[in-house]
Amino acid sequence: MIYNEKFEIQSDRRPTFDDVTAEVREIVKRSNIQNGTVLVYTGHTTCSVQIQEFSDGQTYWGTELIMQDLVNVLAKIVPTCTNEGQYLHPCQAHVDTAAKERQELASWSLNTDAHLRSVIMGRSVTIPIIDGHLELGEFGCIYFGDWDQVRARKRTVIVQVTGE
Repeated sequence: MIYNEKFEIQSDRRPTFDDVTAEVREIVKRSNIQNGTVLVYTGHTTCSVQIQEFSDGQTYWGTELIMQDLVNVLAKIVPTCTNEGQYLHPCQAHVDTAAKERQELASWSLNTDAHLRSVIMGRSVTIPIIDGHLELGEFGCIYFGDWDQVRARKRTVIVQVTGE
């Protein structure tokens, strides 16, 4: 049996991380699947899904400290895009097409870092379901991360439960 469900998250103009564990657990429960797997996926090319432990502390923005550490580490590998020409992408043709076809501002194309961070972190996780319970380990939580810093948007999380 396969069961699909989606839900939305509102991002901000900075890297954001939403703990979606409770939502995924509820979807697994609604699926009535007792043994199988759950795939948590995003089709957004500037977002990622990861499993991490909960951090007891937060920044003033409300970002869990372990997630801020992740942002800090990735910023060393992939510096935040601050101006045109910093990366090969976006080229002028991309900016022009985005403006013409999608009415996007040129500044919205300055999110190359978000695309690269998404590739590094991955856009999905698969978790075993045994006897109706997610096998996340003692401290595991499922986080939806949005790396885009150029605009806030509604994002979609896709959950697919497979099994019996």
